[in-house]
Amino acid sequence: MTFDVSLKAWLALSLTRGLGGESARRLLKEFGSPDAVFAASTSSLKSVVKPDVAAEISKGIADDAVAPALVWLEDSNNHIVTLADSDYPQALLNIPDPPLLLYVKGRLDLLNRSALAIVGSRSATPQGINNAEAFAKSLSDAGLCIISGMAHGIDAAAHRGALRGQGSSIAVVGTGLDKVYPAANRDLAHALAQHGALISEFPLGTPPLAANFPRRNRLISGMSLGCLVVEASLQSGSLITARLALEQGRDVFAIPGSIHAPQSKGCHALLKQGAKLAEAAQDILEELGGLLVSPAQVANSEGPDSALLDHLGFDPVDVDTLSVRCGLTIAELSAMLLTLELNGRICVLPGGLYQRIH
Repeated sequence: MTFDVSLKAWLALSLTRGLGGESARRLLKEFGSPDAVFAASTSSLKSVVKPDVAAEISKGIADDAVAPALVWLEDSNNHIVTLADSDYPQALLNIPDPPLLLYVKGRLDLLNRSALAIVGSRSATPQGINNAEAFAKSLSDAGLCIISGMAHGIDAAAHRGALRGQGSSIAVVGTGLDKVYPAANRDLAHALAQHGALISEFPLGTPPLAANFPRRNRLISGMSLGCLVVEASLQSGSLITARLALEQGRDVFAIPGSIHAPQSKGCHALLKQGAKLAEAAQDILEELGGLLVSPAQVANSEGPDSALLDHLGFDPVDVDTLSVRCGLTIAELSAMLLTLELNGRICVLPGGLYQRIH
């Protein structure tokens, strides 16, 4: 097997015993790259990290430690993205503790798509399941990628609904990507790998350890513009995700429920604390407003709204014709058209036609 030297260094850094994320980022800031970290002297390393960690780095990582990941990469649907890669989710660069690298199975293009987290109870009610699927489908059709944790209940329902829409879905998991947890969601995992994506910061072989799931929650919220809680008890892990979303400056939405249902208590507590009420998907879309254009779209065009208005012209036009004119997908157009509508620059006419407002 031929090793990618740079990737091998990233993997080795991520696998170094005793090295946490904060210390690893300090090393990268000091030395510039993983290759430079491993080339540094032990004394230089001790100026940045503890002596025992510096000694571990100086020993290096054996080829057989990183070989499983490189073998895994031989499948064209498997990827590893590092902090230095353009495919790395740019939203995670704005959280306090972005992972050094991510294992990805599925579509890399989704990692920087405008996204919304949908989370909730594992012991969901039938109504909660229906709500999660319906909201996810509508929001996905509006161009949002739906992110959740592939747990039983609300998470799984959100993934199913989103996969039926245009924006697709990402599952952030708390195990290595060579494992499916829970096992009952194997078919869902395969669907996500084929039409969406699964991501993990944990090395291959990592079992479902309880301590890893709160850590993965920060990525669910961190990759998203906001977080919708569908159902949650007062002890639900979903409230951890909602709290992380608030700390990361994301919007938090909650769906109200019966005052008698335990699964509604967490949502009602969030609403009392200032979360935004979500009775329909449109409530969320209106709150997010102009945030729906993806970072990639903004980076690739100095004026995406102006360019789209030029393609729109001044006569009513349907979205299929507009897609041909500007070369964007229906999902990309839906998000941009919604932004223009909310900003009062276009109006929607009967028959699904769009018209520029003079």
